[in-house]
Amino acid sequence: MRNILAVAALLLTCAAAFAADNPAPAEKTFDAPRGLKVSVKMAGPYSEPADLQIICLFKHKPSGDIYQGAAKDTDQHLHGLLAALRNREEFVGELGETILFTPVAGSIPAKRFMVIGLGDEKDLSLDSLREVGRIAAREAVRLQAKHVAWAPVIRDEGNTTIDVGEGDRAFIEQVISAYDTEKRLQEQGLAPAFSIEDVVIEAGPAYFEEASKQVEEGIESKAAELGQRSAAPFTSATVQ
Repeated sequence: MRNILAVAALLLTCAAAFAADNPAPAEKTFDAPRGLKVSVKMAGPYSEPADLQIICLFKHKPSGDIYQGAAKDTDQHLHGLLAALRNREEFVGELGETILFTPVAGSIPAKRFMVIGLGDEKDLSLDSLREVGRIAAREAVRLQAKHVAWAPVIRDEGNTTIDVGEGDRAFIEQVISAYDTEKRLQEQGLAPAFSIEDVVIEAGPAYFEEASKQVEEGIESKAAELGQRSAAPFTSATVQ
């Protein structure tokens, strides 16, 4: 019995030490309309156990695409899949273009992985990320993904055009707006019922605080805007 207790105590000590050395990543969570939970998390797109993990990539450059930071780490975890798709021009990366795949078992914890194209790097704008947000919300509903994660990885492709926090805000505002439309369609019997439970925006340590601030402000702004939307049915026809 003493030996068993000693082993148990040792295991608890080791577990506590591991937890101390590997603390949970920083995360700030906010309530959004339609019961949606939105969080900004200091994590990479290769570590989140999402139903649907989304990233953005610019249109492929024949001269070579830049992969650094989280973009590089993610492609390494996916055993070069992202680079292969782009280099073979089988995923070009036009604005709004999507590709969906199931990660190889043991590569990353996400169940499915989607890339949304950002188009030519020179044309990047906040409107690009607004379009990505709308696509992300509608694809998540279509795929019935309850837990969604998104990382823009724009900085990791060598681009500094857009402030990270402003980009995250543009994205989440449109996710909320598009999701509200999806829920209204469902309420009117025009779409099958389904709810996204949470959306995680992944951010690096250098951008975490500003991204959190901008996302919170964006949620508040969009919530007020949605309150002004027309409550009239989308169609005058009777849904059977």
